[in-house]
Amino acid sequence: MFSKILIANRGEIAVRIIRACKELGIKTVAVYSDVDGDSLHVQYADEAICIGPASSKDSYLNIPSIISAAEIADVEAIHPGYGFLAENAHFAEICKSCQIKFIGPSPEIIRLMGNKSEALQTMKKVGLPIMPGSKGIIKNKEEAVEVAKKIGYPVMIKASAGGGGKGMRIAHNDGKLVSLLMTAQAEANAAFGNSDAYIEKYLQEPKHVEFQILGDNFGNIIHLGERDCTVQRRHQKLIEESPAPAVTDELRVKMGNMAVKGAKQVNYTNAGTMEFLLDKNGKFYFMEMNTRLQVEHPITELVTGIDIVKEQIKISAGEKLQYTQDSIQQRGWAIECRINAEDSENKFLPSPGVITDYHSPGGPGIRVDSYVYNSYSIQPFYDSLISKLIVLAEDRKQAIERMQRALDEYIINGIKTTIDFHKLVFSDPAFQKGVISTDFVENLLSKE
Repeated sequence: MFSKILIANRGEIAVRIIRACKELGIKTVAVYSDVDGDSLHVQYADEAICIGPASSKDSYLNIPSIISAAEIADVEAIHPGYGFLAENAHFAEICKSCQIKFIGPSPEIIRLMGNKSEALQTMKKVGLPIMPGSKGIIKNKEEAVEVAKKIGYPVMIKASAGGGGKGMRIAHNDGKLVSLLMTAQAEANAAFGNSDAYIEKYLQEPKHVEFQILGDNFGNIIHLGERDCTVQRRHQKLIEESPAPAVTDELRVKMGNMAVKGAKQVNYTNAGTMEFLLDKNGKFYFMEMNTRLQVEHPITELVTGIDIVKEQIKISAGEKLQYTQDSIQQRGWAIECRINAEDSENKFLPSPGVITDYHSPGGPGIRVDSYVYNSYSIQPFYDSLISKLIVLAEDRKQAIERMQRALDEYIINGIKTTIDFHKLVFSDPAFQKGVISTDFVENLLSKE
């Protein structure tokens, strides 16, 4: 087992990783920008090293600074968390060349599955159902129109190196397709340094379902069940739950087997997710694979009793998985709300500032993953996620009731947050019945 790990991230996920390390008896090194010195992850770690100014590119995305910090602190491994460098194959390669273990899959797997169009073709070869679309990167607008006419409108334009909803657009006709293709490519180039895009059929009224994967270095790969991530805004997840309301026991087995089959095809190691779109008839399509820890991993931890972050560390340290597929059981119902520092009444604009009053909910079945506290200053430079509110109950109805109670207890003053938005969602009859699709949030907000 490792004796010291550096966490190349910030915020709640850095705190989460530090907690797992402490329970494993591993010392931790936090890195931080010059405006993050009072963040909890800096206070909780055994050591902390400033790696640059506020801008992400000068700090949390600054590979030379992070590697220098790792070498100064003499760590054996780096955990990238999610976001920033978590799916950066180049960073994983540099860690390897410096003889520092990257806690995640190999650079080759990150690169293969990070290219969305290549990932689709790889999964298609082993029988995973994929959405009809272009066979690879779209070379020009003429090819885009030809593909769209063949598969039928509406179509989705997707950045090949994309993620987080960037470089994605829906087109309903030739004219829109041409203009939106250019927009998506420009956005992808700005976000990822890669303007490549592909096209696939846009599935109307789908649900977004993902399967949590764990794989060790001995060829053992299992899934930990599914999560429903259908509640989204502009392709950004807002609420997740496990199990998924629309997934039957029979469908869970079928989708889970496909998820594991796909992961085995690329000899996947560590934690990852296989993402699917599910239509109203129970037909599903592989969408992409995320080669990292997910924001919503806590709900899977609660229903399975497995600490995914600890498993990541153990796998990277060379340990075998102690679980088999038959030993995985889901118990109860878990739901997660992403609490963001955003003004949901004003187009979800970021709301940086000082928290003047903070009180987190408690009681049975409630978990709060956060990094903020009373008088903490929310910075404008980073992702707006400040907290994850997670509940566990016996069934979905009770989980919703518990979440409503927890949201009522959650007090964050001084900044705008999405707490009131979540209250709106949980009071909606369609959500309560579980009969929603990925356009649910847009439809809900249009009623207001």
